[in-house]
Amino acid sequence: MSTAMTFGQKQFIPTPPEKGSFPLDHDGICKKSMVKYMNCIFSNNSNNSMCRNEAKDYLACRMEHNLMAKEDWTKLGFKEGEL
Repeated sequence: MSTAMTFGQKQFIPTPPEKGSFPLDHDGICKKSMVKYMNCIFSNNSNNSMCRNEAKDYLACRMEHNLMAKEDWTKLGFKEGEL
């Protein structure tokens, strides 16, 4: 395969995501909360505002098990005392 470029074509330079990678849960540590969230999304016609408790539980599980960086809830879209 050739990756030759023609004149005038800009080279693609990938940039990493702002927050870094999002490790996969290979061991299924948070699978129960993920399935609960996905079932909620499905049963509410993809309206994620109806599933904020489930989303928070899933994110909390990921943070507790170092599958994502610990973040302040306000940075994740949750207000103080909201849930």
